[in-house]
Amino acid sequence: MFQPVSMFVGLRYSVPRGHGFFVSFITWVSLLGVAVGVAAVIIVLSVMNGFESELRSKLLSISAHARLINGGASIPDWKVRLQQLQGAQGLVGAAPILDTDAMLSRQTSMSGAILRGIEPTLESSVSTIADSMREGKLSDLKPGLNRIVLGRALAYQLQVGVGDFVTAMIPGNSDASGGGVPRLQQFEVVGTFEVGLQEEDGVLALINLQDAEAFRGLAGPTGIQLKFTDILEAPKLARLAVQRLPQGLQLRDWTQDNEVYFHAIRTEKTMMGLLLMLIVAVAVFNIVATLVMVVNDKRTDIAILRTLGLSPGGVLRIFVMQGVIIGWLGTAIGAALGLSVALNVDVVSTFLQQALGFYIFDPEVFALTGIPSETHAGEVIGIVMAALLMTVAATLYPALQAARTQPAEVLRYD
Repeated sequence: MFQPVSMFVGLRYSVPRGHGFFVSFITWVSLLGVAVGVAAVIIVLSVMNGFESELRSKLLSISAHARLINGGASIPDWKVRLQQLQGAQGLVGAAPILDTDAMLSRQTSMSGAILRGIEPTLESSVSTIADSMREGKLSDLKPGLNRIVLGRALAYQLQVGVGDFVTAMIPGNSDASGGGVPRLQQFEVVGTFEVGLQEEDGVLALINLQDAEAFRGLAGPTGIQLKFTDILEAPKLARLAVQRLPQGLQLRDWTQDNEVYFHAIRTEKTMMGLLLMLIVAVAVFNIVATLVMVVNDKRTDIAILRTLGLSPGGVLRIFVMQGVIIGWLGTAIGAALGLSVALNVDVVSTFLQQALGFYIFDPEVFALTGIPSETHAGEVIGIVMAALLMTVAATLYPALQAARTQPAEVLRYD
């Protein structure tokens, strides 16, 4: 792209010592601005990716990757369906589930909850809730004993502990007048769990599947949970698994159940990336200012080069080369700095906490004790390419002005 003369002169003009102090200062500011902007975008998006993965893992820690439902009705032959699903590609486990909106109360305390009926022996194959138990264990949910396991925040709201009793109330069947008598059942608290999400710890209560069926008056669960080896491939694998079953059941995967969460995160990431790219844009404007001053400072040199036979295109390439060197060097430094911090964010955050004497996430308040980070190669490449294109575009106006320089007018009074 560049002729040897244009490349040589462009490299020579890129050395700040050849210019005045102000031009040299603006050159370094431009380079550092591009570097800081690129590094900031990479670090922030990596941290947001980490939070997204952390949220996804917590959301799916007590729920499976996909669910088979029967439009709200029960699935009486669920054991047969589990046998039919065995051997499906990527399937790790399957378990029944029966969710009911309920009101839990104890004396003067009352809270809304999701009363979930599970099969304790199968639940560990689709969720990690057994590993999140703080008191008791899932195997304590034996059929016919009306026992219950509460989320830790829900237990706190109800002011109950292991050994206490809570009363669950659900709507009854409607009669001819359109009303119905609520159903009440007392359950003994045998355990608590904590997964780190208020949406789950504060509303979810687990009981045995047979107790849930008896409470609801149903002959089976209302859904079957599925878990696969790869969470990102789960929607595709779930569709393949459903082909092994007779028609009638509806499929919902985790991307549909949590669409609002992840759509909000994607929107926030996009807006944050655009806002942080403004730092690069400011540095690009500095590159324009730098090149304009260099062009004005080197008008005599440009005129001499033109009289020696250098074409206007050659002059244009000189200043494009200079701007590209500033922008690309800043981009390379920023990418290296951003990746270094993003890939070692735990080390950096620990150092800052020790040096400044404060917790970024207080372990007594937050479930997270560190800053998660996850760097995606595609995003890094996109950020670098965007910065490079912006710096190239910034060189065009000053370079075109230099190429239009008329040697006779410049040298008339020299």
